[in-house]
Amino acid sequence: MHHGTLSLPARLYLLAWHPDKKRFTGGPDLHLAVRAAALAELALRGVLAESDGIVTPVVGARTGDTALDALAELVEQSRPRKWRGWMTHRSRGTLAAVRDQLTAHGYLTQGRRRVLGLFPARHWELEREGYAEILRAEALAVLRGPAPVQEVTESDAVLVVCAATGKVRPFATGADRRRYKDRLEALTDRGGGASPELRVLLHGLRKALASAVAAAEAARSSGGGGGG
Repeated sequence: MHHGTLSLPARLYLLAWHPDKKRFTGGPDLHLAVRAAALAELALRGVLAESDGIVTPVVGARTGDTALDALAELVEQSRPRKWRGWMTHRSRGTLAAVRDQLTAHGYLTQGRRRVLGLFPARHWELEREGYAEILRAEALAVLRGPAPVQEVTESDAVLVVCAATGKVRPFATGADRRRYKDRLEALTDRGGGASPELRVLLHGLRKALASAVAAAEAARSSGGGGGG
């Protein structure tokens, strides 16, 4: 996939566009998947590392991407956390930063509507629907094949792993996650490229995302909400 300078979390957000409903769906835990993609990209760029299970920033390292750099600064200025902790800590801030970035670059427009006809709420419309449809088709090809995993780029592998593990709707269904379980494992390895350290890191990040999503689902089923 060749999608210009869009970051992993920005591309993941666009996978939440539902081509039939003509709106963003994504699911209630989209913010967790977007945060996971941002953490993964920072790791791939060498801005974040892992030491004894703790996420460790490279002090002063930045990417030039506003959403990614805001997260890098947050990690740098906060107390140490594991991947699981960073999956949820102020994670909606990363989602908001990605939306603002996509809006500024003309991929989205922001509007207002009323919930139940009474309460004003913001919503986002997609301006580049053709772009999102191509992105989704190519990401589904990465998930389902038939191309060998070895031919997938590291970035595309990580995008698909985060979207599938984060249960981003409508991109990946439960049936997809079950059917392509082994391929998702292989894609996680592929995301680390030739670096054993990155492969271990990405498996840990994927596990943390799955845990965060499961915890949010459990909280909602018990009436406890699922914020981040």
